[in-house]
Amino acid sequence: MSSADRFHGSRVLVTGGLGFIGSNLAARLAGAGAEVLLVDSLIPEYGGNLFNVGEIRDRVSINISDVRDEHSMRFLVQGCDYLFNLAGQTSHMDSMSDPFTDLEINCRAQLSILETCRRYNPGIRIVFASTRQLYGRPDYLPVDESHLLRPVDVNGINKMAGEWYHILYNNVYGIRASALRLTNTYGPRMRVKDARQTFLGIWIRLAVEGKPFEVWDGDQLRDFTYVDDAVEALLLAAASEEAHGRVYNLGGDRPVSLKELAELVVVANNGGEYSVRSFPPERKPIDIGDYYADDARIRAELGWEPRVPLAAGIARTVAFYQEHLAHYL
Repeated sequence: MSSADRFHGSRVLVTGGLGFIGSNLAARLAGAGAEVLLVDSLIPEYGGNLFNVGEIRDRVSINISDVRDEHSMRFLVQGCDYLFNLAGQTSHMDSMSDPFTDLEINCRAQLSILETCRRYNPGIRIVFASTRQLYGRPDYLPVDESHLLRPVDVNGINKMAGEWYHILYNNVYGIRASALRLTNTYGPRMRVKDARQTFLGIWIRLAVEGKPFEVWDGDQLRDFTYVDDAVEALLLAAASEEAHGRVYNLGGDRPVSLKELAELVVVANNGGEYSVRSFPPERKPIDIGDYYADDARIRAELGWEPRVPLAAGIARTVAFYQEHLAHYL
């Protein structure tokens, strides 16, 4: 039995369900026979896109709602077996220029969702999409879950609070919840019109358009998780009793320099140009330097491991946007 097959016949709620990871998760769940409800605000800055679920539109339900709307969430969580809590504000720069909106979405709304579950559906299982941004600038590499949490921007602080509300409600109220600290997730359906979700999206967009792209500090090291591997981790965390109250890092098949990553994009696109430059002054204060994860905990406890090599994942992603770019601009 595959991990998704365990959800056959279950009722599953996905916040941020029209976004990048949410839509890929929805496809897996719908294919396994789950009853899937996707909640998304479709606020333009946050990545929701109806094209993401075009192929499964007749197999999922969609509710256009904002996770900040307590009355909607009170209705939507009732009767659900699982909640994949993926809705969030992901832009680090936006969090610095508009910290209160980030606070509302990534912190207060998360507490509200958990309170709603506690009151109206305490038996639900929740997986929260957290971020490696909680660690800030690493003290050592690879970074494990015991590393000090020291965010360098407002987004990281609010996501840290959102994550720990989930763990608190697991520990105190028995709301079965876990959190995945995602690294740079990439793949088909990610946002490419700007850098609000990932810098790699901008690289791929410009390469596909035949335009040069910029690589900031090409020697920096990062790790990347292909979206299918991230979806597999979400499913395992939701279905595993061992995951309740746990926090897990996700990683990739290997760390890679940004310059090498840029070369992979060029090769996959059969051409392209890029230039290497220093970090812009407005970005440097919140840059974390080198980062790659120690994901031994989720491998040992849940049996997860990344299965899509970086070069193959980049090739699949570039091919997707060569065909579908117009739907993402």
